Amino acid sequence: MRKIPKWIYYKQVFRSKFQAGCVKAKIEDNWVNGYEVGPLVEIKKLRTDKYVVRYTYDETI
Repeated sequence: MRKIPKWIYYKQVFRSKFQAGCVKAKIEDNWVNGYEVGPLVEIKKLRTDKYVVRYTYDETI
């Protein structure tokens, strides 16, 4: 049975996928030299044609 990850949503909604992609890259880069396993980061498109960034710390994915 696969465990469903618990997502943490970034506090801002973006008008373009580019803006969301910049935040995604920034979140991923924070873990490059760290001791922890980096999070899984996604960009999700909303029905309003805006974007949100979400990430998880679950290592079981």
